[in-house]
Amino acid sequence: MLRDLAKAGYGEPTPIQRKALPPALEGRDIIGCAQTGTGKTAAFVIPLVERLAGGQGTRALILAPTRELAAQIQKTIELLGRQRSVEGTLIVGGADMAQQERALRQHPDVLVATPGRVLDHMWRGTINLLAMEFFVLDEADRLLDMGFAPQINQILDALPEERQTMVFSATMPSDVASLAKVCLKHPVRIEIVPVGTVSARAEQHLFHTSREQKTILLLKLLKQEAGPTLVFTRTKSRADRLGKLLQDDGLKVGVLHGDRTMGQRREALEGFKRGRYQVLVATDIMARGIHVNDIAHVINYDLPSSPEDYVHRIGRTARMQATGRASSFVTPEERGQLHAIERLLGAPVPVASHGVSVSR
Repeated sequence: MLRDLAKAGYGEPTPIQRKALPPALEGRDIIGCAQTGTGKTAAFVIPLVERLAGGQGTRALILAPTRELAAQIQKTIELLGRQRSVEGTLIVGGADMAQQERALRQHPDVLVATPGRVLDHMWRGTINLLAMEFFVLDEADRLLDMGFAPQINQILDALPEERQTMVFSATMPSDVASLAKVCLKHPVRIEIVPVGTVSARAEQHLFHTSREQKTILLLKLLKQEAGPTLVFTRTKSRADRLGKLLQDDGLKVGVLHGDRTMGQRREALEGFKRGRYQVLVATDIMARGIHVNDIAHVINYDLPSSPEDYVHRIGRTARMQATGRASSFVTPEERGQLHAIERLLGAPVPVASHGVSVSR
């Protein structure tokens, strides 16, 4: 495992990894809270690989809120599990059901899944959750925000009483705490209070503008720099319209939201990662499923409705200990959302000059 970690570019463990790995390797239940971009995925994948190595059959289930995040977890399992012959398979909506059934008949060690597709396979009898010895909820707060509580409860009812459960979340609202009480037994509680928060590491700029001027301002910012840029919109239709407009202006653009097919979403994300697209336009539902290194700039074309989502969005450009830049457009109609964000941050977001001269 140490060799594989070194090959994968892991150096010193992050704080969440340092605190979670020992009890997880001992088989303890864990509830871990740490901001997005702090290495939570490896904090549960490493002990799973270690504990599953040498066994047989499908014994672990990992639930994630989005297909993209599930795919990122699956890649980490492939990276760290290969030498130990620990294999995972992706069970998510939007993908071919028959192909998934064939993969399940190969008895992979780990299922990385979204809740709805797990239930689809349960009703078909192609997944037996009573065989699970390990259960992980990743981004638990987002799972509940997206309305997956009923599905999670059905899955919990189908799991065996004796199992190791790990719950990881970026925030710890009351509904996540209540869920933890139901599914964890004498858990080790880990909460990482960041020394340099994502919001502090990201260089933030606020632009007061109007709805009519947003697109003009966006084009100015995009033409000012050539680095990979992630643009967040509030709605799927706006993401589509904005993507087409930017393409018509000569930019290489990918679009990512929940109504795109699995193939379209994969192509957009991979194209952004590999540099085929300079810009990725995405909705909030994607904010935690985008794990891309070296994003130079996050632009909030629309402010998010939840202040916590602001932190998750700008965290895309300040992953791990990296720094980055975040620009936010605010219209008079969005001032209430801005005030909520600033209350959460405990400080005002710095206002940029309107000459768009926000050089680093």
